[in-house]
Amino acid sequence: MTSRALRAMTVLTATAVLGATASTAAYAAQSDARRTPGIVSAWARAWNGTEPQALGALFTVDGTYTDEAVSATFRGRKEISGWKARADSLIDNVHVTVRTTRVEGHRVTVRAVYAGHLKGAPKPFAVPMTTVLDLDRNGCRIASDKDHYSLATVLAQSGLPADWTPPTA
Repeated sequence: MTSRALRAMTVLTATAVLGATASTAAYAAQSDARRTPGIVSAWARAWNGTEPQALGALFTVDGTYTDEAVSATFRGRKEISGWKARADSLIDNVHVTVRTTRVEGHRVTVRAVYAGHLKGAPKPFAVPMTTVLDLDRNGCRIASDKDHYSLATVLAQSGLPADWTPPTA
């Protein structure tokens, strides 16, 4: 085989491999989107939106929301909506970006990026977050939400001291 023919074969093989890889990656992205439960999409939309009641409405009447980073738990739709309102008052452009979900029965584990800009901080933050959602028996509402992220990383990325506390409302 001549070097020209060998080069042509190498280029064709590489093109075929790259095309197959791109197709597989595109399929994987589509299948991940199809596997994301609707409740997770609604949860992300509620966090990314400006209506605190949208978050509260996703929960059962006696649902709980625990933010492990600040050691706070909220019970019921009204308190959960209040937590979202408080977050909106302290963080500009607060939002979550869902990366992956894993469903096991009525439990959904969400890996996401939690981001925003603490008001008065020199810089914005974007930290990895894991959220565990326990759904009601119908899988339609959230019975429990537990958010796990590093508050120390949020403060460091924001350019704030480790002992910073938010102003009282």
